[in-house]
Amino acid sequence: MKWRAEIIEYKNESRIAIYFESNEVWNNRIRKFKGARWSQSLKAWHIPDQDENRKRFNLTSSNHKKINPNHLQKKVQFARWLQSKRYSKNTIKTYCDALIVFLRYYEDKEIGSITNEDVIHFNNDYILKNKYSSSYQNQVVNAIKLFFKEIESTVIKIEEIHRPKKEHKLPNVLSKEEVKQLLKRTKNLKHKAMLSLIYSCGLRRSELLALKPEHIDSKRCVLLIRNAKGRKDRITPLPQMMIEMLRTYYLQYRPKLYLFEGQVKGESYSERSLNLVFNNALLRGNIKRPATLHSLRHSYATHLLEAGTDLRYIQELLGHNSSRTTEIYTHVSTKNISAIISPIEGMDL
Repeated sequence: MKWRAEIIEYKNESRIAIYFESNEVWNNRIRKFKGARWSQSLKAWHIPDQDENRKRFNLTSSNHKKINPNHLQKKVQFARWLQSKRYSKNTIKTYCDALIVFLRYYEDKEIGSITNEDVIHFNNDYILKNKYSSSYQNQVVNAIKLFFKEIESTVIKIEEIHRPKKEHKLPNVLSKEEVKQLLKRTKNLKHKAMLSLIYSCGLRRSELLALKPEHIDSKRCVLLIRNAKGRKDRITPLPQMMIEMLRTYYLQYRPKLYLFEGQVKGESYSERSLNLVFNNALLRGNIKRPATLHSLRHSYATHLLEAGTDLRYIQELLGHNSSRTTEIYTHVSTKNISAIISPIEGMDL
């Protein structure tokens, strides 16, 4: 089987990305690596950049180019500008990481001399060559356009930087039985409460980790989600069984500030640890299909749709700005598809 590994900078951290065609044997093998994470944007697994991991994949320091100090300074300047404009923490990370990837590609070139032709070369010789997704390419393009518009004077023509054609991929959705297996076999109370809350309320990872005990309104049976994507607040129904589980969890763990905290009281549970919790739950549940933590949110929306919930309500529950974003779940719901009878039925073959 063909595979490729390279050292990358991912969210300000040196990581080793492993690229290969989807294969359950390899997926399960990589999942077992300590600190392994799946990146939806990179379409790859990545693991900590450690000597033992470099040896496993025959990597040396020559596989990783250090960032030009001048470029690094520009990245810091870009991050400060984004922060002053009140971009979310996740957006700042995404844009800065994407910008660094682009600038590292042209580390020996002055930023002011970068042209539109360079962007095209980058898209062809880096993005497409490495088979990165169009959504990742779009992230890089967004970062490049904003950086050169607001931070750096250059010969580049912002309006002529083209975006990739949008991919229309269906979300990975788990069946209700698979979700049940995943949750039932998660015995640690904190882990079970986190995964159950994501599924029962359709939360994004960042939304779960930002929750505080006061966001739970047990009398009204609702969960308040503060400052979510797009800097919006919203409420979502909180099932009674989740209220009971969270009460038990709270009495046992007594969080200080955030609803779910790590080993240090008052600090939110880390994204990395939460992803690891989910990956371990997949293994225990013996779930073979590719899935990420976000699949629980996709599954929540799809299962609501299959149960007859109006698409407009689902849009509100998920916090989508456009109904077109929510409509993707109509393409993965089996409610109406299963009622269609194939013309081959009844044929005497």
